[in-house]
Amino acid sequence: MTLSSPLAGAAVLLFLAAGAARSECSLEELELRGNWGAASFSVEIADTQELRAEGLMFRESLAPSAGMLFLYESPRRATFWMKNTWIPLDIMFFDETGTLTKLHRNAVPFDTNTIDGGSGVAAALEVNAGMADLLGIEQGTVARHPLIDQSEAAWPCDDES
Repeated sequence: MTLSSPLAGAAVLLFLAAGAARSECSLEELELRGNWGAASFSVEIADTQELRAEGLMFRESLAPSAGMLFLYESPRRATFWMKNTWIPLDIMFFDETGTLTKLHRNAVPFDTNTIDGGSGVAAALEVNAGMADLLGIEQGTVARHPLIDQSEAAWPCDDES
C-alpha cells in the first residue's frame, strides 16, 4: 500500500485525531491505543441480535475511518461470516476489559466460512481490510468506548492519558 492510497491518508487522519488526549468518550467513536500508537474510528453500534446479524451486509463501501462496533450483553464465543458482505474487512475481537484478544485480517467478501473470535468476546470491531496492518494494530491493543463496561475497562473513559 502506498502513501497515496485512501487508507494511508485515513491512517494519517486517524493518528492526528487520536493525538490529543480526550477526557470524554463518545458513542459515535471508538478509540484504540497500543505499542503501535493510537487511532479512532467513527462507529455504528450493533448491540441487538438483529443489528449484529445484519452487520455490514449489503453495503458497497465503508469510509476509511469508519467501522461497526458489535457489543454483547456478556462475554461469549463470537463467530462471524462474510455472507452478503461486499467489503473486505479486518475484524478485531475484544474481551470485557476492551483488550484486543484476536484479530482476523482480510476477511473475504461473500465467504461463508466461520470466523471464530474465541470465547470471552465482549465486543468486536469491523473496519476496512488492511487497516490493522496499516496502523500496526496487534493483540494487546486496548479500546475505549462508553459502552465498554467502565468498571472492567483497561482504558476507561475518565482516563485522560
